[in-house]
Amino acid sequence: MARHHEEQSSVKTRRQQEDQRRMEFRRAIEDRNELRQLQQEIAAINYWQMDSAVDRRSAQPAR
Repeated sequence: MARHHEEQSSVKTRRQQEDQRRMEFRRAIEDRNELRQLQQEIAAINYWQMDSAVDRRSAQPAR
């Protein structure tokens, strides 16, 4: 009877560890996706800032 309880306990522990690893992996994927999204947004902002700076320079009258 005690052996059966130990086996159930080890199975439960193993499943908890597997669940924890899966959650860590899922969080890592979500973090990576968020980082990629932020980098894309920053790149778009930088592009528009550079584009508007070029427009301002080209719109200045020649001296």
